[in-house]
Amino acid sequence: MVTGAGTGIGRAVARGLLDAGYAVVLAGRRTALLEETVAHAAGARTPALVVTTDVTDPDSVRALFAATRNTFGRLDLLFNNAGIGTRGVPLEELTLEQWKAVVDVNLTGAFLCTQQAFLLMKEQQPRGGRIINNGSISAHSPRPHSAPYTATKHAITGLTKSTALDGRRFDIACGQIDIGNAATELTSTFPTGTLQANGQTAVEPLLDVAHVVGAVLYMASLPLEANVQFLTVMATKMPFIGRG
Repeated sequence: MVTGAGTGIGRAVARGLLDAGYAVVLAGRRTALLEETVAHAAGARTPALVVTTDVTDPDSVRALFAATRNTFGRLDLLFNNAGIGTRGVPLEELTLEQWKAVVDVNLTGAFLCTQQAFLLMKEQQPRGGRIINNGSISAHSPRPHSAPYTATKHAITGLTKSTALDGRRFDIACGQIDIGNAATELTSTFPTGTLQANGQTAVEPLLDVAHVVGAVLYMASLPLEANVQFLTVMATKMPFIGRG
């Protein structure tokens, strides 16, 4: 299962899983984009289930997992990917509605999906499964004017650790992938310049999203006795390590 599978990293990973032979449940708010993801998967012949889902709505999330169980009988992998951000809002100008919207999707949505995954994975036979959370470089270090996004991505790290701990007795493994500057719609403006911590604007290098897909597939391929707890994949020269 991939949440946020209609665009960006979610779309790329969903297609990668389909091409690798996984039966994939694609979840997202816009049905047409989910169907487009499936239609453009390169030669995929494995089953795909499109489920229109609002991850902030507990009933919608329950319906997503019920459809998964009814169609495939089990869930082996959840990629908690759905996420949003605000566009460059200084902290003092951020509205409560903007804050809550990001928290509801990025954090509460991941929690709701994780909770339903637990309920399914601990009862299915063979028992267990794997959850991969999409963190971010922002789980380590913020960009200017990104308080809600950064706060939720730091919180995802805590959710990952708690999920990994609480999942042990059910054979549920949980890890996190932190991605920096993957070339998607989200980073389309980076080649023309992005605001830096020192107030200047700088062009930042991008990472081919295919490398992100490869990293997720590696994490997913491991037996449940092994786990990548945290993995960072990033454009080598992006301003993260050091002071820029």
